[in-house]
Amino acid sequence: MINIRNVHKCFGDLEVLKGIDLDVNKGEVLSIIGGSGSGKSTLLYCINAIENIQKGQIIVDDIDVHAKKTYQDKLRQKLGMVFQQWNSFPHLTVLENAALAPRIVKKLSREESIEVAKQELEHVGLGDKFDVYPTKMSGGQQQRLAIARALAMKPDYMLFDEITSALDPELVGEVLDTLRLLREDGMTMICVTHEIAFAREVSDQVAFFNEGIIEEMGTPEQVISNPQKETTQKFLSKVL
Repeated sequence: MINIRNVHKCFGDLEVLKGIDLDVNKGEVLSIIGGSGSGKSTLLYCINAIENIQKGQIIVDDIDVHAKKTYQDKLRQKLGMVFQQWNSFPHLTVLENAALAPRIVKKLSREESIEVAKQELEHVGLGDKFDVYPTKMSGGQQQRLAIARALAMKPDYMLFDEITSALDPELVGEVLDTLRLLREDGMTMICVTHEIAFAREVSDQVAFFNEGIIEEMGTPEQVISNPQKETTQKFLSKVL
């Protein structure tokens, strides 16, 4: 599981996270919602050790993410992360993109990495795109490729950072369907998202971030359908 205790993160004099506490159990889906600049994406970067923290502790399966003794590159193999931009390699085919990290990072043979890549591409509905180059695909397909690339590393957890925000509205559904599939498979996920209806549908927990703190947290029914804090109510009234 992922345990986060009193996490503070600053960029210079700007305090972006102001004492975050939360737990994500195995098999759970946590959706993080909130306005721009509220610290949502920053928390994901801290969980994955892309950003350092100034105070607090993040524990992933009993590993202290920010301890000096922690080998963070090894830790990141537990944590698949998908960003707003899909960042695929345009000179490689879809299959080559998905097979690259298992071969280089996990030291699988070429044959093994290709097999793993094929499985995950088929998993996200790209089984007919093995030999296509990413530039010939829609944004939704490229984002599903990014998800398959992360899954090919066989992570224990998936972190999603606003992965539909750069997509045209008609492409959002196919990416969310892929996340629904992962939910059914029992993947543990933390999703920073502005897709409130999706968060209500798939989440075990929802956290509303406001100015670097968790303003409200609970089940989707509690936070989205029946928010108690005025700030949560105002935010949801603008986005629903």
